Formats: sequence, structure tokens, C-alpha cells
Amino acid sequence: MPAFNTVRFSVKPGREQQFLDAHKSIGDTWAGLVHANIIKTGDRSYCLIAEWQDMDACIKARTSMIATLNSFRDTLDDLGGGLGVTDPATGPVVLALK
Repeated sequence: MPAFNTVRFSVKPGREQQFLDAHKSIGDTWAGLVHANIIKTGDRSYCLIAEWQDMDACIKARTSMIATLNSFRDTLDDLGGGLGVTDPATGPVVLALK
């Protein structure tokens, strides 16, 4: 069964293009990735939504995902509430609707 992960980010003013550019090679470096999109959810707020072959593929790609994050971590604002600079969620599909 496929799996998905989402990560919420807040980007520092003037750093949005650097943040977006850092993700351009994830299709080549995140093994097991099926599809990914970054959506703009507000002023300097973004969410990455990624589909994986399965939960194991997502877990195996964590090292690559962290390496990508480390390449642009300085572009991010702290989200507050003890979250740090990311708000991730991951899980397997439990009901495919369409």
C-alpha cells in the first residue's frame, strides 16, 4: 500500500526561491518516491506532500530527506510551539478515495 508524508514549513522573507530550488533534485535522490508537490499555504508558508511506493520506502528515504532539509534549513523560520523548523507527518494509506 502506498504511503504519504507531509512537511509544513515557514520560509524566511526573501528566501523562498532558495527553499524551492533545494527541492528540484528530490526525484533523483529520494529512492522510492512516486510523486511530490510543494503547495503554498499562505504568506511564506509551504507544505510538501510526497507519495511513496510504501511505508518501507519512505522510512528508507529519511536519510535523504534529512540531507535535503539540511541544505536549506537556514532558509526556515521556527514554527513555534516547540516544533522547530518543520512539522512532519507520515503514514500509510488506509483508504484510497480516488
